Amino acid sequence: MRIIFMGTPDFAVPTLQALVDAAHDVVCVYTQPPRPGGRRGRELTPSPVQSRAEDLGIEVRHPTSLKSAEEQAHFAELDADVAVVAAYGLILPQAVLDAPEHGCLNVHASILPKWRGAAPIHRAIMAGDPVTGVTIMQMEAGLDTGPMLAFARTPVEDKTTGELTEELAEIGAQLMVGTLIDLAALHPLEQDDDKATYAAKIDKSEARIHWSRPAEEVVRQIHGLSPFPGAWFELDGDRVKVLRAEKVDGEGSPGEVLDAQLTIACGEGALRPLELQRAGKPKMDLETFLRGNKVAAGTIFD
Repeated sequence: MRIIFMGTPDFAVPTLQALVDAAHDVVCVYTQPPRPGGRRGRELTPSPVQSRAEDLGIEVRHPTSLKSAEEQAHFAELDADVAVVAAYGLILPQAVLDAPEHGCLNVHASILPKWRGAAPIHRAIMAGDPVTGVTIMQMEAGLDTGPMLAFARTPVEDKTTGELTEELAEIGAQLMVGTLIDLAALHPLEQDDDKATYAAKIDKSEARIHWSRPAEEVVRQIHGLSPFPGAWFELDGDRVKVLRAEKVDGEGSPGEVLDAQLTIACGEGALRPLELQRAGKPKMDLETFLRGNKVAAGTIFD
């Protein structure tokens, strides 16, 4: 098929690669413009999708908006059979949705209609969902409201957002390739709006750990915000991110360090950090962290 691909972060890269590997003709890639990055935060850094597209020799476009008649005309002139969208980051106007012969198909990282919106993987983990997955849907003007064409599920278990994102990216890539084999044979399923939930964008204010919460909830917060933005607490005036943790037996005042293995009491139960990252330092396992950061039993974290 003649395909326009639209995506930006690492999550979208496997789908782009899978389309090329399946011998589709990806005629153009749309992605977010390069952003300031690098060690000094000044160099313009292309998105992961742009970098892969350039490696593959595909034309890249990164308009800041698709609302103008000129941009919509440029899009339509590509004469695509379908547009494939994966975490692109811009709203698609109706003229763009209608331009390809088969419209625009989206790889969404949840089993719709649950977790429509910007942060479905984070929210599924933080809510304690036992299962999540990927939906391929026909895009329309609403927020992730279009008819569903295919699903795939996977257990959440104790995965972090980073790990689950990688897994769902690969699942979504293969599911999209399979969906494109015979679009005419598919039977779109309308979403039940009454069962919809929304995955709001993660706010940095959600990252601070409140030890008064049950240990199970704090572990879900830690895994749901790992690796970014990272759930954190303060130690000697510095932020320490906890990137992985486990629930363990223990009781004490919320925030109290119970032993030499950094077991920390919560409102109910206790947890033990397994991977930590002090501000300005690389992430490290618990043993390495404790060698350089002595935390005595009885210490109370705010």
